[in-house]
Amino acid sequence: MTDSLEHRPSALQPMVRKLEYWSKLDEMDRAAILALPHAVKSFDPHAYIVREGDVTTTSCIMLSGYSIRHKLIGDGSRQIVAIHMKGDLVDLQNSLLGMADHSVQMLTPGRVAMIPRDEMVRVAFERPNVGKAMWTDTLVDASMFREWIANVGRRDSTTRVAHLLREFSLRLKVAGLGEETDYELPMSQEQLADATGITSVHMNRTLKGLEVKGLIERRNPQSIHIGDWKMLASAGDFNPAYLHLKEREVA
Repeated sequence: MTDSLEHRPSALQPMVRKLEYWSKLDEMDRAAILALPHAVKSFDPHAYIVREGDVTTTSCIMLSGYSIRHKLIGDGSRQIVAIHMKGDLVDLQNSLLGMADHSVQMLTPGRVAMIPRDEMVRVAFERPNVGKAMWTDTLVDASMFREWIANVGRRDSTTRVAHLLREFSLRLKVAGLGEETDYELPMSQEQLADATGITSVHMNRTLKGLEVKGLIERRNPQSIHIGDWKMLASAGDFNPAYLHLKEREVA
């Protein structure tokens, strides 16, 4: 991992774009976000951004790459509870809570902007539009967590995996990071298993089953081609309402 102080305000443009998605910002709001002090850190795959139990002093924004949130239980098993991509405010809740109750770990190489938590609190209270956007972002996070709980707790393995693949494809499209029907999934089968609560062996069988049904095609282990995303959405019991996206993006 390497650190570098970032003096150019453009480094925080992904944060501006994400917050503007949730709330209208004026020029002063945008300027306040771009003026936030921050350090840009480069992380290797599997490096931890924050570990469960850490006393946090920063909040972070994904500038590139992919990361996951996860929890460990007593026997060492891991449950992945979220996947994050460019523009995501990964641990905004730590701006107020102070102690990390879960870990954030990189899936791929990437860059992250680290902003002092006191500065995040300050701008949220000084700029009500920014504070509203941050609040909305945490509410959407909570909505996604609820959907993931329902996915792991009440859907069968095929439906769980189809749901995750469909969610990821739509989020990539909205973020401008990929095509809705063709993308590289930055997760191993073991990581997919940890996100859906099944074993790696079962994950392998499930992916092959989706291929046999013609719902996906894989040119390599991480390549996903969706021939008919409506069919995959149906197989995954996928209703995008929980993502709270703009209507035109889910049509």
